[in-house]
Formats: sequence, C-alpha cells, structure tokens
Amino acid sequence: MSLLDYEVIIGLEVHCELSTKTKIYCSCPTTFGAEPNTQCCPICMAMPGTLPVLNEKVVEYAVKAGLATNCKIARNSKSDRKNYFYPDLPKAYQISQFDLPLCYDGFINIETDEGEKTIGITRIHIEEDAGKLNHDEFGRGTFVDLNRAGVPLIEVVSEPDLRSKEEAESYLRKLKSIFEYIGISDCKMQEGSLRADVNVSVRKKGSAKFGTRTEMKNMNSFRSISRAIEYEANRQIEVIENGGIIEQETLRWDDISGKTFSMRDKEEAQDYRYFPEPDLAAIKLSDEYIENIKKSLPELPESRKKRYLLDMNLTEKAAKFVTDSKYFSNLFEEASSICNNPKAVSNWIMSDIARILNEREEEPEDIRFSGKELGELVSLIDKGTISSAIAKKILEEMFENPENPSKIIEKKGWVQISDENAIKEIVNKILEANPQSIIDYKAGKDKALGFLVGQAMKETKGKANPQILNKLFLEGILGDNSVK
Repeated sequence: MSLLDYEVIIGLEVHCELSTKTKIYCSCPTTFGAEPNTQCCPICMAMPGTLPVLNEKVVEYAVKAGLATNCKIARNSKSDRKNYFYPDLPKAYQISQFDLPLCYDGFINIETDEGEKTIGITRIHIEEDAGKLNHDEFGRGTFVDLNRAGVPLIEVVSEPDLRSKEEAESYLRKLKSIFEYIGISDCKMQEGSLRADVNVSVRKKGSAKFGTRTEMKNMNSFRSISRAIEYEANRQIEVIENGGIIEQETLRWDDISGKTFSMRDKEEAQDYRYFPEPDLAAIKLSDEYIENIKKSLPELPESRKKRYLLDMNLTEKAAKFVTDSKYFSNLFEEASSICNNPKAVSNWIMSDIARILNEREEEPEDIRFSGKELGELVSLIDKGTISSAIAKKILEEMFENPENPSKIIEKKGWVQISDENAIKEIVNKILEANPQSIIDYKAGKDKALGFLVGQAMKETKGKANPQILNKLFLEGILGDNSVK
C-alpha cells in the first residue's frame, strides 16, 4: 500500500508565555535571561506555608486570547492541581486548569493550497511554567534554575483538524500573529515564549477512526515542527505497513539526526490526578468585564488584510505577507501614511527588508528604524531625489545606524544626478566605448540597452536618474550615436 493511501492527523498544544511584569502567583519579575535563581521567592520555590495569589493580568490576557480566537468565555472557572514529579517542579504539582478552562469552543481560519480552512480550538487555559534544568557540559551534574517557575502561560489546544505539516505551520503562524497583535506575548520562539507539543497519528484514507497518536514535546521552531511531523508520520506508516503497532508515547525530536526517540509512555488525564486547587478562589467573570476586554482589542490581522486589499489595492500575497507580522504591519501603516505609496512600501518590506533580516538572522521586531523613516525613503525615490540603487544602500545604512534618510544622503553624498547635461556626457562616453551594443540593440537585442544603462550606473556609482539614462541612450542609439 502506498504512503498516499494514508491521512495524517495533527493536533497542537501551543504554550504561550504571557508578557506580564510579574509571575502568575507571586510578584517575582519575568525578565528573560537573568542570572539563574535571581527571580524567585518562597512562593515559586514552593516553601512550606506559602500561598499563591492569582495575577489578575493573566486572566485578562487569557480572555483577550480567547476573544481573538472566537472562543466562548467561561463566567465561572477554577484552578486545578496537575500532579507529577520532575526536578524542575518544586511543588511536585503544577497549577493549571482541568475541566473548567477560561476559554473554549473557538476557531481560527488558515490559508491552505485548497483555500481557507477552519481549525477548531478546544480550549485555552492558564497555568504556571516549570523551572529549567541546565545540564553542565563538564559533567558536574544538572542544575535547577527556578527563574521560569511560575511564569504565566496560556495553553491553546487545537482540535485534530490539521492534515499536513504545511497546515500545522500555517496554524501556528496565525496564532503567533494574533497574540502579537493583541499584545499578550512577544512570541519569541527562540526564547521559549511560544512552543508547541505536537500530536501526530495516521489512518488509512476513508477510515473514520483515528490512529494511535504520539506526542513530541516543547518544540520551538517552525522548521523543526515541520520536519518532525513529516518524519513521525512516515515512521508510523512504515511501522503499520510492516505489520507493527503504534505505541502511545511521548517522543523527543532530535534536530541533528532528524529523528524521533521514545521518552516515556504518554500520560492521560487520570495519570495527573487532577483536583481543584484549594489555595485559590474560583474565577468569576462578569459580562461587563468581558465586554470591556472585547472593546479593548485592536484590529486583528484578518481585518487589516481585508483593508489592505480593498483600500490600498495590495495583492493577496503582499497583504498576507505584511499582516502576518504585527511589526511589519505597523511599519507598513506608518510608512504608507508618510509617502502615500502603499504598494512601494509593501514591495520594500517583502524584498529588501525581509532579505536583510534573513541575512542578519533577525526578526521583524528587531528593526530599529521607524515607519516614518521608511516612508521618507520611498518619498525620496518618488521625487527623483535618489535612485532605487541608492535607496538600497541607504536601507542597509538604516539597519546599521538608524537615522533619517536625508541625513544619510547628505553624509554620503548620494543625491541622484538628474541634470540632463551632466548625464549626456556620460551617455556619449559609454556609447562611444561600446559600438557593438548599439548594433546589438538595433538588431533587436533589448538586453544591450540594459547593459549600457548598467555601465552608466556604474560610472556614476548609482547616482544617475535611470529614467533619464534610458531616454538619452535611446536618443543616442536611434539618432546619430551622440546625444545633442
């Protein structure tokens, strides 16, 4: 039987670290990268006699996430103890939510090759993060850092509606974008602010029954998640085709070998012995409280995308690219208001800005210049003050030393040459040195003109106005080979 005879079933449990100033049950800070065990107290260290106090901001952020993902919001909710032992969990239980989550029955829409698809969200609940184990490279042991213990999380549990690694990535990117827009998390995957447990199973096409699933824990990059889903689905199919049985287990993904390895049997709810957290009061939300949060939500990516398509005439591709990131979208909005040329701004974001970020291994939130400065750069091109070639150089400078484009031009002497008399001398010189290009162009080889223009741009270090260059070269070629 072919691999094409199987269907992959994927569900994601996404953990998102909330951008509150303090932890979920105590007043310790949540700053990333602090020295080990400098951001903990008796409460998050689980000292006897200490009592947790729920951070109200955590509830607000969770409700925001629920409303932004079309969830129903529970008026009555509670916290529960999830019991398990691990060295980075000092209480030997995690305060989470079990049967009464804050948010439930939601959905988001994602783009697929077949069009828009709705992915169900089973629940969103709040919980505390565990600490972190640091394994000493010199073999002196493993050290526990409790700075992260008690950092507030929401867990977003999807329905098993995803059918490919591409759909899983699209879903995760959409969630990331929504959470950035509503300002509840920085979603920095490299810092663990957004990570996912990936559940994968396979079944023969046409079957209504799900196969046995495996789970890959704490994955924090789109690339790793895509690779892991592909590998694990193929592994399961191979086992089934060879007459084997899929075991329900928790797996570890190894990014170097590109394989999954068994860690332990997969736990079920009964293994955690959930019971209501006795040290915390129930969570009761009024209709007024929820309505006020709903009113505070900003414009979400789907709404912005529709506006860019209708009001700014962006292409589907450009509108999606820009709105996928809150930081790109905000940059686009501000720049477009300055230069009144949204198409040009989106082209700069999609091409050169995205390219430079990729080369620098940075994210859109790392851009140090403002939309106002990008808008001015586009305006300078539109006015003919600088050429596109010079604008690319200015953009590189703006990444290194954020500064007003006009100041960069002044310092570097990069004003575009638009004086026809000055350009004519250069054109005549290049025509005289390249007679074969004139013959080639007259013979129908259009690339010859591009070559001549390129030579002129090289001669002027990119400063010559390309429109004037084209005009003068054509006059020179079609005239008497010299521009009068």
